Amino acid sequence: MQKDFHYYATYCAAYLAGWSHDDSLKIAYSAQLVDLCSVTFLRSIKAPLQAATTQSQLELADAMTDIVGLQDITRIWASFHFLPYDLNADIKGSKLYRNKYRLICNVNGEPAAETVRIARDHGTQAAGLAMHVLADTWAHRFFAGTPSLVINNTNQHFYEIMPDGSERQIKFRHSASAADDPVQGLYTSSILQYNENSIMNLGHGRAGHFPDYSFAKYRYLPAWGDYEEIIKDNPADYLNSFCQMIYALKYLRGDIKDFETDRYDRDAIIPVENEINAILNKRQTDACDDWAALGKKLSGHDIEDHDLNRYTDEYINAGEDEKDDTYLGKFILAALKQKSMVTNRIFRSGSRLAGYSVDYNGQKFKGIRDYKKLTEK
Repeated sequence: MQKDFHYYATYCAAYLAGWSHDDSLKIAYSAQLVDLCSVTFLRSIKAPLQAATTQSQLELADAMTDIVGLQDITRIWASFHFLPYDLNADIKGSKLYRNKYRLICNVNGEPAAETVRIARDHGTQAAGLAMHVLADTWAHRFFAGTPSLVINNTNQHFYEIMPDGSERQIKFRHSASAADDPVQGLYTSSILQYNENSIMNLGHGRAGHFPDYSFAKYRYLPAWGDYEEIIKDNPADYLNSFCQMIYALKYLRGDIKDFETDRYDRDAIIPVENEINAILNKRQTDACDDWAALGKKLSGHDIEDHDLNRYTDEYINAGEDEKDDTYLGKFILAALKQKSMVTNRIFRSGSRLAGYSVDYNGQKFKGIRDYKKLTEK
């Protein structure tokens, strides 16, 4: 998913879930921050680099794919963007293949439920971070957050299902400067690399941004699928994602006792269901304006654009004993908890793809300095 859904649509979901305008903005800010909180950003504000929730294009270009580098990549992308569905899946093949297969992202897994539950009572920052992770399980289904040709590769058997039911083959190209063209069916993807662990084989890079577009409906052969075709219906999936976020945000507000998977608050969207479906099905690569207009219709407020530096001065100027209580301090703590939870689950499954793990949340650490002490051991 992209900024249009992670920021503006998340604002709409939060408001429909009963959060105030100001809190909805904070939740949306945090949800979008997950795509921006890189090592480069954290270094600029002198925050712990272990809290990175993404890697910039420049960071990925320089990323090492040795064992340590791959573990760092997997900790970030599996924790925040390609949440594993079943880390105990019984699958034939080598141990390495099995461990990579178990990282495939899908919806309504136990890690998704845990992602939402550990965010409760930890503020709008943790709520927004959890909504990013939850939403991405719908957009990134069937891909894994670790570099892997045998899991993430796609081939020419990739067809878009058009609104009238006809089909056309997607044409992937490798020009980073060329904009995606839904009219012509031209989309930029990563270059095929036969090295199993090439960074080009991370997530859905081989399919470019196409899986991120809400209008996309397509069928393709995944590399791991034993020649079984998958049909992906993003308009339906994104609607489910939106309704699941409303349900989850009601739980995080305290209106629901427990969070359960496969639950969607469809009643909440009835007044604006037609507008939502129109946005989801509109053939465009950027739906920010449409979601922002819907947000204003719901709350009566203009939705200010996401500003990465909105809270940086507060964090930078806070004393060491005050940083945990700043907006970014609370986001960092939420990120450390999420990364620890997912990494620990991967570790306990018998896999070392995300490295060794200590359960940060289980250790009852209270603040950023506690975690830094842990990582320095």
